[in-house]
Amino acid sequence: MQDPNADTEWNDILRKKGILPPKETPKEDEEEEQQVMQQSVVKTYEDMTLEELKENEDEFSEEDEMAIEMYRQKRLAEWKANQIKNVFGEVVEMSGQDYVKEVNKAGPGIWVVLHLYKQGIPLCTLINQHLTELARKFPQTKFLKSISTTCIPNYPDKNLPTVFVYFEGEMKAQFIGPLVFGGMNLKVNELEWRLSESGAVKTDLEENPRKQIQDQLLTSIRCSAPAKNHSDESDSDD
Repeated sequence: MQDPNADTEWNDILRKKGILPPKETPKEDEEEEQQVMQQSVVKTYEDMTLEELKENEDEFSEEDEMAIEMYRQKRLAEWKANQIKNVFGEVVEMSGQDYVKEVNKAGPGIWVVLHLYKQGIPLCTLINQHLTELARKFPQTKFLKSISTTCIPNYPDKNLPTVFVYFEGEMKAQFIGPLVFGGMNLKVNELEWRLSESGAVKTDLEENPRKQIQDQLLTSIRCSAPAKNHSDESDSDD
C-alpha cells in the first residue's frame, strides 16, 4: 500500500483534490516551526515603543516575557541616552542666523536663557562668567550668548546687558539694562534667583540673596538713626 505521507507528485495531486489528508508534520518540524514563529513575533517588539509594549503586554505569553523584558530594557537605555543628549552644561555662542533654530525651536520642555552682550562692557563680562557657572549647575537649561548687534541689528548699547528667558519658544521674562542687574555688585546667586523666578532654573536657594543685603542696610540705617537724633538733642540743649 502506498504511503499517504510520501513526497510524490501523485500524492501531492491527491492532497490537492482532497482525496488524501494533509501530510502529517513531524513533531520536530512542528517544534522548529513554533520557535521560528515565536522568534518572528518577538522580533516585531523591536519596532514597538515602550508605550506599545505596555499596551500589548496582556497578549504576551509567558514564554515571551523574558524576550519582551530584554527589548524593554533596550528601549529604556535608548531613552536615557537621548536624555543625556539634552544635557547642555555650557554657554554656547550663537549668531543671529541661529536664533529661530536655537531659541524658538529649542524643543518641548526646554528652557532657554539668552544673554545679549558686547565686548568691553564689564557687566556683560561679569554676567557671562556667572552664566558659565550656572550652566554647569543647571545642565537641563540651555544657556546661550550672542553679541547684541549680530543677533538684533542696531540693538542699543544702553540696553546691555540683556537677558531673555524662553520656554518652548515663548518669551517668559526679560532683564534689560545695567540697573536691573544691580551693577557690578551682582553676585552669581542673585542672578540664579532671578532666573529661578522666571522658571528657567530650579534653585535650592530659600530666599532672594539681595533681600539679605537690603535687610542689612535697613538694620544699619535704623542703628545709626538714634545716634543722630541724640546728637541733635544735645545741640538744641547747648
